[in-house]
Amino acid sequence: MDADLYYWTRALRPVQWYPGHIAKTEKELKEQLKLIDVVIEVRDARIPLSTTHPQMDLWLGNRKRILVLNREDMISTADRNAWAMHFSRQGTKVVFSNGQLGMGTMKLSRLAKSLAAGVNVKRRAKGLLPRPVRAGIVGYPNVGKSSLINRLLKRRMCPAAPRPGVTRELKWVRFGKDLELLDSPGILPMRISDQAAAIKLAICDDIGERSYDVADVAAILVQMLAKLPTVGMKALQNRYKIDVDGQCGKMFIEKLALRLFNGDVHQAAFRVLSDFRKGKFARGYNGGHKQTPEAYCILMVEKCDDIQSSQLYIGGNDDSLD
Repeated sequence: MDADLYYWTRALRPVQWYPGHIAKTEKELKEQLKLIDVVIEVRDARIPLSTTHPQMDLWLGNRKRILVLNREDMISTADRNAWAMHFSRQGTKVVFSNGQLGMGTMKLSRLAKSLAAGVNVKRRAKGLLPRPVRAGIVGYPNVGKSSLINRLLKRRMCPAAPRPGVTRELKWVRFGKDLELLDSPGILPMRISDQAAAIKLAICDDIGERSYDVADVAAILVQMLAKLPTVGMKALQNRYKIDVDGQCGKMFIEKLALRLFNGDVHQAAFRVLSDFRKGKFARGYNGGHKQTPEAYCILMVEKCDDIQSSQLYIGGNDDSLD
C-alpha cells in the first residue's frame, strides 16, 4: 500500500505545513528540555510511525521518555497489543490513552513520577529540598496533547480543539504537588520528505487543512479503501450507495458530489474524510472481516512487523448516511 501511496502522490502538490509559530516553538522547546526530567511524547495511535518528528531522538538524547499512543478507541485490541510489543522491544514505555475520556491519564501520571523519582533522591543527597517532577509533553499537531493535560488536571487549563495548530505557545501547568507539565504546540519538520506519511497525516487530520487539497486526499483515501474489496470497497458502497469504479477515487468523489452536494466536489471530499475520521464507515459494516474499514485501511499503510491482523468487530445494521 505504501508503494501505491507514493505512486498516487507523485503528480500532486506536496503536503507541507509549517506555520510561523513552529520555528519559534522548536527553539524554545529545545531550551526548556534542559529543565525537563521526563519527556512524554504523544502520537496518534492510528499512525504512530508517521506522527513522530524525525529529530525527536536527537532532541531528547538520554532523557527518560514515555510514549503515549492517544485515540486508543480508534484501533483494535489486537493492534494495541502489537504496537505495545513493537515499542517495548525498543525499550520504550508505552501508555495508551483516550484524551477525550481521560483513559490512561492516571497511569501516565504514576509512570512519569516513577521514572523521575531519582531526581529528588539526588537532591536530598545534596541537602536540597525535593521539587515537583517536570514532564514535557511533545508531539505532532492535533494528536491530543492539550486534551491529555486537561484530563489529567480535571479542568480546562490548556486550549484544545479537534484541529491542528490550536496551541501556539509553551505553557507550564502544575498537577498537584508532585508534577509540573509543559504543554507545547505541535511541531512538524520544516519539510516533510515522506509524502506517503504526509497523506496519512492529512487523512487522520493531524496536519493543517491548508497544507493539502481536500479533494486529492479524499480521492486517495477512496483508492486505498478500493484496494480492499471485502472491507473498504464494501464500506463505501454501503454508506454512499455509489459503486466504486475500479480504483478511481476522483470519479467516486465527483459522483458523490453530484448525488449529495449539487456538484460541489470540495464538500463531497470533506464528507468522505470527515466520515472516515469519525469511524462512520464501520456503522452497519458486516463484511465478514473482523475489523472496521478505518482500522484495516490505516493498518495497511502504517507498517509494523509485529502487526499481522486485527480482531475488532463492529456490528449494527444502520448503513445509511446520517
